[in-house]
Amino acid sequence: MTSPATVAEIAAMGRDGLVAHWVALTGAPPPPRTSTPLIRRVVAFEIQARASGGLSAKLQRQLDALGSDTSRQGSARLEPGGRFIREWNGVRHVVEVHEDGYRWKDQSFRSLSAVAKAITGAHWSGPRFFGLAGPRS
Repeated sequence: MTSPATVAEIAAMGRDGLVAHWVALTGAPPPPRTSTPLIRRVVAFEIQARASGGLSAKLQRQLDALGSDTSRQGSARLEPGGRFIREWNGVRHVVEVHEDGYRWKDQSFRSLSAVAKAITGAHWSGPRFFGLAGPRS
C-alpha cells in the first residue's frame, strides 16, 4: 500500500482489497469469519485515525489497561451437588446442580435460564437471575 485510500475508495473496494489494506495497516490478517462490512469499517477507521495523528496517549493507555484487565473472570465452575437459593416474589427457590443440568421442584432443566423462566414466567438470563453475572451495562 503506497498511499492511504480515501473513504470513498474503501466503500467501493471488494473483500480482497479490504483484506490487503487490513494486513498493511495491522500486520496481520483479519480474524476468521470477519464480515466484509466490519473489515471496511476497521480499515476506514485506521486510515482516518492515522491521518489525524492516531489515538491520544491517554486514550491508548486506557485501551491498553482494558485489554490487560484480568480481574474479570469467567463464570465459576458449577460442581454437581451445588445449590442456588433465590427468593422470588416472597418464595424461596432452591435449585440443585446435577451432572446433566439442574433440578428444581423435582423437575430437570438443561440450563439455568430455563429454571429462571419456570420460576418467573418470563425470559431471564439464568446466570444473571441467580447472581452469577452482573446486569448488562
